[in-house]
Amino acid sequence: MKRLVTERLILRDWQESDVADLYEFSKSPNVMMAGAKVHESIDESLQCVISFIQSQDTWAIALKENNKPIGWIGLYDTNRHNKYKEVEFVLSEYYQNKGYVTEAVKRILHYAFDELDLMVVAACHYPINIKSKRVIEKCGFTYEGTLRKYSKNLSDSLRYSMIKEEWEDLYN
Repeated sequence: MKRLVTERLILRDWQESDVADLYEFSKSPNVMMAGAKVHESIDESLQCVISFIQSQDTWAIALKENNKPIGWIGLYDTNRHNKYKEVEFVLSEYYQNKGYVTEAVKRILHYAFDELDLMVVAACHYPINIKSKRVIEKCGFTYEGTLRKYSKNLSDSLRYSMIKEEWEDLYN
């Protein structure tokens, strides 16, 4: 997986030594707002880190100043076509409202469109997750619609996308 750098962050591979940091923010019930599972043990976080390492599609969002993981961001295949992926993210509640996720998503978009040559990047959020909605809108995604009872927990999912031409108009 390619290491991606922003002004304040490093998007990097997960390491087994990151387990305690992942558990620290994943044990909070607030991660459910982003659609993530609450971790009930350090062993559950270890299995998650191992899965991230094996899948090679989920970066640790780490602070540049100390390399501490404060969240994760993934760029996932959705089985639509090979030029279409979906971005998902989770950030520790202690680091929210500081622009970190917006910074990470913008870097992922640059990677997706300029380096992977994707045509479409999609993003979703639960209706109650206003923080994710703000990130998605700040990054320039276009609202496509609401997928009713779409999520595994039977919640609605608000769907957004960005096409490469929109990226080029916004950021180049």
